Amino acid sequence: QVQLVESGGGLVQAGGSLRLSCAASGSIFSIRTMAWYRQAPGKQRELVASISSGGITNYPDSVKGRFTASRDNAKSTVYLQMNNLKPEDTAVYYCNALLWAQRAPWGQGTQVTVSS
Repeated sequence: QVQLVESGGGLVQAGGSLRLSCAASGSIFSIRTMAWYRQAPGKQRELVASISSGGITNYPDSVKGRFTASRDNAKSTVYLQMNNLKPEDTAVYYCNALLWAQRAPWGQGTQVTVSS
């Protein structure tokens, strides 16, 4: 069973940057389209980036141009570079497979807090 461990969150001022990492155990990581999600207090979890096994990425308009997903299949790790952070980016960030049927149990996530 795949296990996911997110890291790299923290407190940053608006306009700052953070790089999140998600390490996955499990031999089939490399064939999955992976995604980053976030959940702010009182809100539903939302998708903020996806990256295919071949590196094709997609982003919602809310983060397009500011967030960049990447992956290292050899290390079973996905990354999320977040630039020009805004207070509304404050949330717990998670990674998991994009497709519901391929998802592993959710990890603990990593808290990102952006101060104004």
